[in-house]
Amino acid sequence: MKNTFKSLIPAPLWRIARSGVIAAQNFPSMPAAYLHPWRRKSMDSLAALKDKYRGERCFIIGNGPSLRKTDVSKLKDEYTFGMNRIYLAFEEWGFQTTFLASVNDLVIEQCVDDFLALDMPRFFSWRSRKFFPKSASENLPNFLYTTYSGEKFSEDIRYRVWEGATVTNICLQLAFHMGFEQAILIGVDHSFKSKGEANKTITSDGDDPNHFDPRYFGKGFRWQLPDLDMSEIAYAMARVNYEKAGRQILDATIGGQLTIFEKADYDSLF
Repeated sequence: MKNTFKSLIPAPLWRIARSGVIAAQNFPSMPAAYLHPWRRKSMDSLAALKDKYRGERCFIIGNGPSLRKTDVSKLKDEYTFGMNRIYLAFEEWGFQTTFLASVNDLVIEQCVDDFLALDMPRFFSWRSRKFFPKSASENLPNFLYTTYSGEKFSEDIRYRVWEGATVTNICLQLAFHMGFEQAILIGVDHSFKSKGEANKTITSDGDDPNHFDPRYFGKGFRWQLPDLDMSEIAYAMARVNYEKAGRQILDATIGGQLTIFEKADYDSLF
């Protein structure tokens, strides 16, 4: 039915109508997302990061099992984005990522104390503010106004950012905002042993087989099954926007199943 209506309406009018629907859906959250003191502080911090790393390269480190086959020690002096529970690897590595991002409510709710203990620049969804105690106001992350709907690639992440069903997409938009010329993915396996309906919430009943550490979503952890199809739509948008700007995304994941980005041999990058 949706496709039938779309075929009957001129493209410019369809885009205007669609934008109106998305705006209406997000309107209830918009005042606080732009006026709340925590968000105002975040927007100031994000403004200071705009194009700060122009011309540099960065690595976006996924959490797939392939990370165990990757010589991460090569990244000690590189700019790196970590995601979700990547901090489980910091002790073994002997260093932490330059930045860290998380936008999934279940992950943030269950790991908020761990996140508060980290001292690098952190980027979390504005929705997750409810999990942070008011007493933590001096150690808050940068809050991003992220949404589930309204597909777009944000070149300025002070404003609304589409999640695209994966925090990796958030990191690609963060890297673009910061001015990175080249973003290189590792550990983004794009495959899960756990199967089921996309976005369905499940509770782990044992060690995690889908990530680099069995504790990642270990026994008793509540998490959502991935939406790989939607993430591919987001990745394709990211590729187009990077290429339009004369920038590049490379996928150096060892044995990864993602086919959106140009592949690169990890060891050849050093």
